[in-house]
Amino acid sequence: MKDNGESTGGIGLTGALGLIFITLRLTGYIDWSWLWVLAPIWIPIVIVMVLIIFAYGLNLL
Repeated sequence: MKDNGESTGGIGLTGALGLIFITLRLTGYIDWSWLWVLAPIWIPIVIVMVLIIFAYGLNLL
């Protein structure tokens, strides 16, 4: 397979924010609830679920 120099995948913005927030929480630099520390992980999932439910309700799926 020919390598064209393009990279796919990676951690992404939400993954990076999640790792940063977890690190800051574990080291004591922030005193947020774990709910908000993990928000970059669960908020996009909730948004996608709401969009799917909305699309299903409009018979778009």
